[in-house]
Parts: sequence; C-alpha cells; structure tokens
Amino acid sequence: MTSFPHPDRYQQMEYRRSGRSGLKLPAISLGLWHNFGDSTRVDNSRALLRHAFDRGITHFDLANNYGPPPGSAEENFGRILREDFRPYRDELIISTKAGYTMWDGPYGDWGSRKYLVSSLDQSLKRMGLEYVDIFYHHRPDPETPLEETMRALDHVVRQGKALYAAISNYPADRAAEAIAILRDLGTPCLIHQPRYSMFERTPEHGLLHTLKDNGVGCIAFSPLAGGVLTDRYLQGIPEDSRVASGSKFLQENQLTDEKMEKVRKLNVVAQQRDQKLAQMALAWVLRDESVTSVLIGASKTAQIDDAVEMLAQRQFSEAELAAIEAALA
Repeated sequence: MTSFPHPDRYQQMEYRRSGRSGLKLPAISLGLWHNFGDSTRVDNSRALLRHAFDRGITHFDLANNYGPPPGSAEENFGRILREDFRPYRDELIISTKAGYTMWDGPYGDWGSRKYLVSSLDQSLKRMGLEYVDIFYHHRPDPETPLEETMRALDHVVRQGKALYAAISNYPADRAAEAIAILRDLGTPCLIHQPRYSMFERTPEHGLLHTLKDNGVGCIAFSPLAGGVLTDRYLQGIPEDSRVASGSKFLQENQLTDEKMEKVRKLNVVAQQRDQKLAQMALAWVLRDESVTSVLIGASKTAQIDDAVEMLAQRQFSEAELAAIEAALA
C-alpha cells in the first residue's frame, strides 16, 4: 500500500498562478459543499480528502454554512486536518467564506464587519486553525456599504487570520468596485469565485475581462452544472442520484427535454475527444487563461481521478469548440 501522502503527488497536477499574485493553485480544487457534513460518514470524507491530496490537489474550499447542517463541514474537516493533515498544513490552501445566513438575528448574515469578523473567528475555531489562506465574502450585500465589507476583509488579513482576501458571486460591476477598494486599502483581491459552466456563461459578459485586467484570479464553482454536464442522466434518473434524493440543488424539473438534448450532443463531442462528458466540461472551463482553477465536488474517489486525468487532454481544436457552441445553441 502506498504511503500517505503519495510521493509523486506534485507531478500529477498542474498549478496555475492566481492573477498577478505570488500564489499558485491546483487546476483542480476540491469543494466541501455537499459531501462533508454530518450526513456523510467521516471515513468517506477522510478518504476523499486523502485521495485528493495524493493526486496533487492542495486546495480545499469551505464556507461557514457548508454541511449540512451549517458549520459541520468545517468541523469535520478540522477533525480530519488534525488527525491526518497536520504535518502538511504548509502544503495546503484552505479557504472559507461568510455571507449567507449562519445564525439568528441581525448579525448572522450578509456583509457587515460585525458578521464577517465574528464568522471567521467561528470558522477558525471549528477547524482548529490559526489562519485560513483565503477568506471570501460569499455574496454581495445590497444594504451594507461595500467599503465596510472590504475593510472587514482587509482587517482580518492585517490581523493574520487570513493570508488573502477574496470575493464570490459578485457581478462584474460590483467586482470591479470591490477590487478597487481592496487595492486602495493595500490588501489586493486574490481571486473571485463565480458560477461558471457551459450552461452558465454570465462570467463571459464582462467579469472574466475585469478580473484579467486587474490581475485577479478566478476559480469556477459548479463547472458541471450540478451534475447535469455528466453522463449521469443520459439514460434517465438513477435511484442513487442527487435528483432522486430530492436535493434542492438539482431538481427533476431542471432536466428539461431541451437541456438533455444539448447534453446528448455534448456527450457525442466528448466521445469524439475520447473523454467523459464531465472531463470535457471541466477542460472547457479551464480553456480560458483567466480561470485559475475549477472547483469539483466528489462523493467517490473515482470522480477525483477523472478530474485529474482530464488535465492530460484539456486543449481544444477550433473545430471542437465550434461543435460545442453548436450543441449549446
């Protein structure tokens, strides 16, 4: 049995610089959104994290509300970190976020300095850490002044509780404002985390350009559109699937005939590339040099292997890109 961690782990992964920063992230990052809460066996979570690190995935992405229930993903990750990864802390990039509802009352949501600072303190306690590498504001707050939210990010970086500040789910115009404020404060924005996939092209309408112009990285979440951009639903809805389980993140009414026809056409292109559809979908997001990394979720180690092995064939010909656009039209 191979010792942990695998001695060749860094030869298996591609590392890409985040904007104009000094930090490189793995092209594939592991998100702990769904499969690391109290409803998942901790041994399975441990196996996924260990396998990801063995394959060169050094970035584990969390948020205060990940679970379910909220907070449990950080607690379980903290336990596994303590028991398995403590000697390797300096080889890991650990990120967390605050911006969605976390506790009752007026101070447990959105983007006030009170909420962000308190939430990060709670996250550090749950994970047993002195600092996180990246701290995100998880979504724009329509009421709190953007300057207050960005000053809170600047504050926790200057405190040493986070090494880098970041934003998530910001539209292009608000992202540009946030980036400018952080730059003026002396704590540059490291990275932005938007939803981006073949079925969610919004970042192409100004955001990616804004990030590139400002030297800010981009890490895409939901690159597989919640599992739609896989071969999982080509023959119907499997009994053990997310849809069959009643997940609020992917529901049967989202698998329309029109969308599934596009998925079938995309699958043909993937087969012609000798790839699985999920692999092609990840490679497609990474085709843009503005994208630093893609965030995958995983419930099985084989899904991690598929993602990493995609890197050996992530280039596209003009004909392939045209075929993908035709399938999506």
